[in-house]
Amino acid sequence: MTPFGARLRAMRQARGVTLSTMAADLGVSSAYLSALEHGRRGRPPWHLVQGVIAYFNVIWDEAEELARLAELSHPRVTVDTAGLAPEATELANLLARDIARLTREDAADLVQRLKRATGSE
Repeated sequence: MTPFGARLRAMRQARGVTLSTMAADLGVSSAYLSALEHGRRGRPPWHLVQGVIAYFNVIWDEAEELARLAELSHPRVTVDTAGLAPEATELANLLARDIARLTREDAADLVQRLKRATGSE
């Protein structure tokens, strides 16, 4: 599941909207919306993100957060470490190899540590 997919599903369920109703209202198929929620589809196109924002009538911070989550929701990532320190290449390779073995809590901890280290909180 991607960050955007998880948020989309939570918003939809919290408002009691069915997948098929939302898909029809947004002009996409139920299969596509389901795949997006489950992380089987990559980053949603900008017009769909805007459609979701309008659909749920979210504003300001929540709209920005949805856009940010969409940007970070590509399930197949390529990391180019050319020209970086050897530790960066090792980190990228270890993450690629071992990410499936991390618990959700460990992954969340690594995300927070990286955000603090890079000032992107």
